Amino acid sequence: MAHSSQRERITQYIQNTYGTQAEYLWADSPGNAIFRHPASKKWFAALMRVLPKKLGLAGEEALDVMDIKCSTIMIGSLLSTNGFLPAYHMNKNHWISIVLNNSVPDDQIIPLLELSYDSVAPKRQMKDP
Repeated sequence: MAHSSQRERITQYIQNTYGTQAEYLWADSPGNAIFRHPASKKWFAALMRVLPKKLGLAGEEALDVMDIKCSTIMIGSLLSTNGFLPAYHMNKNHWISIVLNNSVPDDQIIPLLELSYDSVAPKRQMKDP
């Protein structure tokens, strides 16, 4: 599995863990996909191929980035970490972009993905005892 791209590994992880498939919603951006929570149908991750200049980075080769939902407090601290950027194309107060070029290890991305997934889960109703 070492030869697969980080995007492929993360996509596989999402499909295996959450049982949800990538949805390709944009004909003009066939490499861009979203993942929805199976119960709430809300997005918890978006995978995109983005030119570095759109992210304020140098280079010509498109990058794989993943947007995930994140708490405002966490976004503040993550933005000072290599591989994390203000959310591309999403609300920057609630989403953050992770560059999927192995600058952020998978084992650092997975807990953030869990938080994003949980944050869009349907809220449980309080049951009377």
